[in-house]
Amino acid sequence: MRKPEPEIPDHIEAKQLDRAARRELLTLSKDNADGVARHLVASSEALAAGDLDGALDHAENASRRAGRVAIVREVLGFVRYRRGEWAEALREFRTARRLSGSNHLLPHMADVERGLGRPDRAIELAQEPAAQSLSAADRVELAIVVSGARRDLGQDDAAVQSLRELVQASPPQRSWAGRLYYAYAEALLGAGDQDAAREWFARALEADKDALTDAADRLSELDGVDITDLGDDDSDEGTTDVDEETSDLREEGGVPLQELDAYEEPAAMNDEAAEPAPDGSEDQPAQDGPDAR
Repeated sequence: MRKPEPEIPDHIEAKQLDRAARRELLTLSKDNADGVARHLVASSEALAAGDLDGALDHAENASRRAGRVAIVREVLGFVRYRRGEWAEALREFRTARRLSGSNHLLPHMADVERGLGRPDRAIELAQEPAAQSLSAADRVELAIVVSGARRDLGQDDAAVQSLRELVQASPPQRSWAGRLYYAYAEALLGAGDQDAAREWFARALEADKDALTDAADRLSELDGVDITDLGDDDSDEGTTDVDEETSDLREEGGVPLQELDAYEEPAAMNDEAAEPAPDGSEDQPAQDGPDAR
């Protein structure tokens, strides 16, 4: 039995959908295109509010009405992705990729493979020739996923190495810097280099202007471990040393990786995201997935 069509809030209009996405809907009748567009906007709005059931209802309705439109399947894939429904998300991403001919979903597909417990498959996806055609932001996102997959496999040194050059080439002003620095810090911590990990968590904290990562919490955890290791909880001298060290690190600037569980709307859901960065690098990372786990 088909589900009833979910009610769309009155304030949502079709024109709120990104222009590029609306162009994909031109193959539909005007009434259907408007309805699908409003459901896609409603799905994105529900997802942002944490209403995963509502987001799924709207995305599924859009898919029933326009299942052969790539952006529709992509949005449904992101909803499944946010819900941790990895197999379903992978199916939608694969369909969207086939319909659009674009490879921009490769980072998400690789991360879903991690969610399915197949880190080796995530690495294989990153090695496809198609990965070379990704934007700078998507290449960074894919590298973050690969680093996590290496850690899943117990290859801690390889996880660090896979991000080292990207970290050195990414100034903190880049939109992806916070997540990248965080991922690098996680890899360093996994490899046993706690001092370097603390430094990069601190850099992540400075670069993460949108608070997408929990770098501050990770720094507190590491500082707590250091205080305990001093063996004298009541020592003012020891506590002061730790506090001053953390303060110095924050002044240097820094940034850590973010698990892909911090969902960002597909670029097509936001007009601003659809515009290329001034340098043509599309300076907006994709995000959200098992890497946060």
